[in-house]
This record gives sequence, structure tokens and C-alpha cells, in this order.
Amino acid sequence: MDELWTVLWYIRKIMDFAAIIQRFAILTPPILLAVTVHEMAHGWVAYRLGDPTAKLMGRLTLNPIRHLDPIGTMVFFLTQTIGWAKPVPINPGYFKNPRNDMIWVSLAGPGANILLAILSAVLLRQVLGSFWETSGFFMRPALYMAYVSVQINVGLAVFNLLPIPPLDGSKVLMGILPPDLASSFERFERYGFLLILVLVFTGVTGRVIVPLILYLNKLLLGTVL
Repeated sequence: MDELWTVLWYIRKIMDFAAIIQRFAILTPPILLAVTVHEMAHGWVAYRLGDPTAKLMGRLTLNPIRHLDPIGTMVFFLTQTIGWAKPVPINPGYFKNPRNDMIWVSLAGPGANILLAILSAVLLRQVLGSFWETSGFFMRPALYMAYVSVQINVGLAVFNLLPIPPLDGSKVLMGILPPDLASSFERFERYGFLLILVLVFTGVTGRVIVPLILYLNKLLLGTVL
């Protein structure tokens, strides 16, 4: 009997490990695509507005390795809703209207994620969704990836619009505030990353933005899956 329980224990561990690998395989492509599109959008809009910095540093690329932040990526896998990538370098000195142009550059990343979330939802609901009942081994992972893509892109967009330096929302706020207040707020950026970590790991961001993320997910996905 002891030998039987030992065999069952090992089988359970193998199944648990297989489930972890499967989950990792489903999460990885949507996360890599979301952070890559987000950061590339920042760099592309900045480039279109006259700033070649991102292009010169090789950040106008779909290679996710150039954009990943280790901690931000880990947070993505842990939460499946929020996280961050390595910021694209921007030099507002190249812009004709630095304050106004920085707003557009900052909104480009979240905007690209919302667009990707919408495209993923359309793909899931209108194209792949009809094959759910008859889909086989290869189709269902694609369905789950599209589903996860909606969640991750909505989460990334909403999270980055928080007005906490160095998130995109803080750059938008600095472009709206009067110059003297914007300058004072900018000095807070040195503490922003620490504040983000505290808010994430204490669950504050979850209580503040997760309800909005869930609402947008439901709006895009409806009753799919």
C-alpha cells in the first residue's frame, strides 16, 4: 500500500509540473507581445515626432528581449494582469512642442495595448470562438492565448495609466500640469519605482485597478469561455 501511495504521489507531482509548464507556455507569447508592442509604440511615436533616440538604441524592434524588465515580467506572470517593461529612452529635446508631444508618446503604449486587446477579443469571439466546441489539441491553446492576451493588454494599459512616475500616466499628468507643478512632480520620479513595488506587493493596486480591468475584460470578452 505504501508503494501505491508513493507512485500516486509522484504521478500527482508530474501532473502538477505539466500544468505549470502548460500555463507558462500559454502566458509567455501574450506577455511578450504585449510588452513589445507597448514599448515599440512609445518609440515609434517619438520617432515620428522627431526623436531618433529609440531607433538609434535599437528599441524600434519586435524583439521582446530588448524590452523586457525582469521584475516587471515576473509581476506579469504572478498577477496575469499588471506589470511593466524596460522604458524606451525618449529625448523631449527633439520635439517641437515637448510637453504636448510627450503626452502623445506616453499614451501610445497604453493605446497600442488597448488596440491589441480589442483585436484579440475580436479574434476570439468572431473567428476562433465558433470552433471552441470542436477544437482539438492545437486549437484550444490558441483560444486560451487570445483570451489571456485580452487580460494582459487591458491590465498593462490600465496599470501604466496610473499617475505614478515612471508610469505613462505620470508623463501625461506632467504634460497637463502647469510647468512649475510638473517640475515638482518630476522630482518625485526617483521614488516612483519603489512606490510601485510597494503598491503592487501590498495589494493596493489590485484593489484600485483590478475592478476596472475586470470590467473592461467583461466588456470585450462578454460570455466567451
